[in-house]
Amino acid sequence: MSSFDFFQHWYPLLPIEDIDPHQPTTATLLDIPLVIWTEDSSTYQIFLDRCPHRLAPLSEGRIDANGNLMCSYHGWEFNADGECKSVPQADNPELISKQSKNLCATVYPSRQENDLLWVWMDADSPDIAAQTALPLSDKIDASKGYVWSSLVRDLAYDWQTLVENVADPSHVPFAHHGIQGNRDRAMPIPLNIVRSTMDIIEAQVDKPFETKITFEPPCRLEYDISFSGGEKKIGLLTYCLPVSPGKSRIVAQFPRNFAQRLNSIVPRWWDHIQNRNAVLDGDMVLLKQQESFLQDKNWKTAYKMPTSADRLVIEFRNWFDRYCEGKLPWGKVEIDPTLESREVLLDRYHQHTQHCSSCRNTLKTIQRLQLILVAYFAIAISVVAVLPDSLRLSWGIYLAISALLGLGIGAGLKFWLMPKFYFVDYVHSER
Repeated sequence: MSSFDFFQHWYPLLPIEDIDPHQPTTATLLDIPLVIWTEDSSTYQIFLDRCPHRLAPLSEGRIDANGNLMCSYHGWEFNADGECKSVPQADNPELISKQSKNLCATVYPSRQENDLLWVWMDADSPDIAAQTALPLSDKIDASKGYVWSSLVRDLAYDWQTLVENVADPSHVPFAHHGIQGNRDRAMPIPLNIVRSTMDIIEAQVDKPFETKITFEPPCRLEYDISFSGGEKKIGLLTYCLPVSPGKSRIVAQFPRNFAQRLNSIVPRWWDHIQNRNAVLDGDMVLLKQQESFLQDKNWKTAYKMPTSADRLVIEFRNWFDRYCEGKLPWGKVEIDPTLESREVLLDRYHQHTQHCSSCRNTLKTIQRLQLILVAYFAIAISVVAVLPDSLRLSWGIYLAISALLGLGIGAGLKFWLMPKFYFVDYVHSER
């Protein structure tokens, strides 16, 4: 029986709009540290995040005036092809040319498609990468009337836990009550497996909406949902990335072919803090504990899954056992069963905000606005204090009211809006 190779596949690391072109960006995939950078703000390169000199992280480096990636430890420079272009310590000018092959940075094949940056995780097989199609969705296509938004978030549980969760539509009315579902309207989900091979699993659901679910290992898990006679379509396109033992990343896109103007009206960051992150928060504590309980147990005996709604979860688990021997490429690694605090598990800033350009920039704007409002309050009250009595009742009262109003807005930003970028507790019993 063939075994599944996690390394010879394409993975999307980040939405392009979330990458800062002016400085290196770090990421981890399959327990391998990577660095993303660009020499011209248009085409991104992905290197192993280790300088070949003394293994310092290249992500701590800088992009110099020549458009090279410079290591901050000893100043070695690498061009977009990974070639070493400068060794400041070299006393022999021919050193670089004579040992050029030994001094190169490790370069991973990369592509930019469907607004995402993709990486091929086998640096030694660029020819195979060039011949392998990306796991794309046909709904990320504006010419077909679709609009979409995107999200990236790091998660505190393993890859197989993430895939299993996304492959389970029946948890939505309960885990996401009031956000994406309603527990009072939950109903049986008759799910059927249409096809299952090493390369693809397809499932079909007819109620409450006609839905096709596709898992294209190792990362694409897509819901194609139709209603209104098939004219209106919504997609849930998730890419489930195996980051390291006990850690995963979700890169998601949310296409639809209706209400196109709404996509440009609602800010991306608002959708993230009010909706998308809240959905992931609703799963986090449940899945972290579930994963801990499942360790060293056989899912076939630990789980009780008698309904058709569980068929895709069963099919995925069987696929994982059959083609991967129930383990990821780093082998059997014990996941720490200690449950972190809720503040750590639901840490939106480090899991999402710092990776998302929309939320990151909005947070900076809010912080600046706070300083402006506080400064305005101090200046306005000082002006009122020194105004002559004849002006204090006419102009002074308006200045004081505007200063207090600004202070109130600043308090709202600090105590209501800003926390949504850092931490929002998700208590199921209160929903």
